[in-house]
Amino acid sequence: MNLIFRLLRVVLAALLSGRRLEPLGTSLLGFRVWLNDIDTNLHMNNGRYFTIADLGRVDLMIRTGMLKMLMARKWAPVLGGAMIRFRRELKPFQPYRLKTRVLCWEGKWIYLEHVFEAMDGHLAAVIVVKGVFLERGRSIDTSVLMHHMGIDLESPPMPDDIRAWQEAQQAASDRAKEG
Repeated sequence: MNLIFRLLRVVLAALLSGRRLEPLGTSLLGFRVWLNDIDTNLHMNNGRYFTIADLGRVDLMIRTGMLKMLMARKWAPVLGGAMIRFRRELKPFQPYRLKTRVLCWEGKWIYLEHVFEAMDGHLAAVIVVKGVFLERGRSIDTSVLMHHMGIDLESPPMPDDIRAWQEAQQAASDRAKEG
């Protein structure tokens, strides 16, 4: 099964299900590890986790109504960083769940979490991404995004690990500029 088929399945299910998500709700998708997902170690390839996480964000954006608003305004979602923690492998043909949710937002950045878990509940991997929304190449503050979605919510507190990651990313950027 190719990813285009998974994408079509996710989009159609999100559009046809009528199950709307609240802004801080959790998208829950079920998948299976197919042969084109595995690497030479006979488990899901590390890069495939990021590709599958994209599907979680698509489902979340459709079901919260964000995608419709983004398309109407011609705003583009773009990732600015990602980190992953692998815990347990996913083997060929193994079913698993992907849980996607918004963690918090600050300034132009919105932080999302993707949790991959086996059907028995064991954690396989966690990805945290930070994204920004662009209009003609310029970033849009999250307060503007929330306003246009009709959301009157303050961000949940930024978790300590996200703050530390944010600081580590800044330090890495600073170091790269010096070198």
